[in-house]
Amino acid sequence: ASAVKKIAPEVLAIQEVDFLLPRSNSLNQVLEIAKSMKAVDWAFAPSLMGSPDDDWRNPNSEDAKIVTNKDPEASPGYGIGMVSTIPVTSWHRLDLTGSPVGVFMAFPVDGKMKKFYVRDHPRSALAAHLENGWLIINTHLSFVPGFNLLQLIKIKRWANKLGVKDKSKILIMGDMNIPIRKVVAGLKWNSLATGKTFPSWLPKVEIDFMLSPTLTASDVKQIIYSHKGMSDHLPLQIEIPID
Repeated sequence: ASAVKKIAPEVLAIQEVDFLLPRSNSLNQVLEIAKSMKAVDWAFAPSLMGSPDDDWRNPNSEDAKIVTNKDPEASPGYGIGMVSTIPVTSWHRLDLTGSPVGVFMAFPVDGKMKKFYVRDHPRSALAAHLENGWLIINTHLSFVPGFNLLQLIKIKRWANKLGVKDKSKILIMGDMNIPIRKVVAGLKWNSLATGKTFPSWLPKVEIDFMLSPTLTASDVKQIIYSHKGMSDHLPLQIEIPID
């Protein structure tokens, strides 16, 4: 809560969020963040039901795909969330299939990096239509190379179908798990933030991005805060002057 208050965002996109899971004291983490921001709207989109540390399953037709402050009841899960101090007029979700194969990934254990085989899981993108006309999309893509790029292409196409006529008011943000900025941006999108974000204690790669189809880095004020223990990624913030 103290870190969020320091950043003081109007819209916050978060990844790797727990919802009512025992490992995080059965808290609704998005709600707790919303309280610290004094936000008017929040939403959680489960990528999987249960905890990624234990047996989990894909969301099915009986599960709530978007949990909000207006309808907060749902089964425990893990996924992504958004919190906004600007009223949200509508929420949207895009389901993204996980890779059928996993990869070996390095994690810090007792001060040393050790590799573990990690299987992929379903992903999603969560979009918020804000009262001021902006469309903000949050996502956390697969860690499997190539598969994450296919997911991002789907999100970009989806963004252009959500009814925003002014393309300068569309943002895609999140953990893309793709360490090459030109690949993430592609031919028709621009990266608004530049800088290494992972791991937070000694950033070596840039895998967190904010994308726009029309704005460029010169149109925004960018801030990357130093690591304060809130995440294994640096919190990434941009400020966009609007009329």
